[in-house]
Amino acid sequence: MTRYCVDPVRYELIATWGSGEGDLAARIAAVPSGTDIGALSRVAVTLTQLSKAAWGTYTHPAGAVDSLEPDSEGWRREHERKAFGEIARAVAEPHLPRGGSIEVSYSPLVESANRLGRALLALAVPELSEAVQTEVATELASVESAELGDLSGRAQQAVLLSREDASPVQVAEADRLLQQDPFGPRALFSDVDPTAAAVAAAHWLYAAAETVAETSGHVVTSVVLEADNIESLPHETPTLVLELLESGASPYDVVTGLVRHAMRVADGVLPDPGAFREQLDEAEEILAEYTDDDEDAELGGLRLTPLDPKRPARDLLEDLLAGIHGCWLLHDEHAEPLDDGADDEGADLRAEQQQNRSREEFAARVRTTAGRQHDRLI
Repeated sequence: MTRYCVDPVRYELIATWGSGEGDLAARIAAVPSGTDIGALSRVAVTLTQLSKAAWGTYTHPAGAVDSLEPDSEGWRREHERKAFGEIARAVAEPHLPRGGSIEVSYSPLVESANRLGRALLALAVPELSEAVQTEVATELASVESAELGDLSGRAQQAVLLSREDASPVQVAEADRLLQQDPFGPRALFSDVDPTAAAVAAAHWLYAAAETVAETSGHVVTSVVLEADNIESLPHETPTLVLELLESGASPYDVVTGLVRHAMRVADGVLPDPGAFREQLDEAEEILAEYTDDDEDAELGGLRLTPLDPKRPARDLLEDLLAGIHGCWLLHDEHAEPLDDGADDEGADLRAEQQQNRSREEFAARVRTTAGRQHDRLI
């Protein structure tokens, strides 16, 4: 989301937002010297709240839930997104106290707009009000742009957010980037929505696992775990993804399911009590096998989600790319080495050449496999 702040020296209202390559800022408006900084700060706070609510409709879209029945979660999300059309008027003509009470909207987005409008009325600076109206339109337009898969301009901040859904446009862009570099180019983190990038990465991980399974003799679901014996890897999540894909689930369903689960945990909700019950049963079995001295350390690994709840989509993307790297490690173990020659002279150069050749060969084979199975991407 965009955060708004005040420069108390220059009497300016400033917008800041993150991108895949650092934070950016823009001046929204300057107010006359001597303006109440506290009142201007309230404008900044309410603008930030409005931005958070607006981007909440992007990260939690109505299409990510099954039902749109009245009073359901999907119905609530749908109405919140439709509220975009009410925001400009709410800022310009906010609800005001009448008879000792004030009307409060059920919509967090609309209520944020009303609070912003009242904060602007308290300052009574027409130029500021006009600039803020323009800024609100810009912010809402950036959310709409991100929904369409266009992450240019202000919408680039979407690359830092986890979303319960994935834009087909963004999945296709991530797939194109992985076609160029199956190990994951930098642009995958700076230019693409991380949930969509993870959907494409799951597809390419499975292709990498199939490729190395053919040469190593290991089953697809165990290759990343085997690679962990060569180099320490975050193997749990890639292995889980491979198991789900092997069972017939699509990359889209696997990734959005994991990200959605972690986002609900971050919201303080237990998404799957039945699965948690199974975890507790497994923990009780572990307790029966360990003494009091080591049981705490063992149970310290009990997690509600395999992903980082603070950044689940990017965490998943990182783990999936680590899994692809692990597949190459295992492939390299079974690759035919170059002729080392009779002495050690130039050994380092030959080792580098061997590694480069191995990566290029592996990438080419993974491209072939991924292309052959492209229809399973979504």
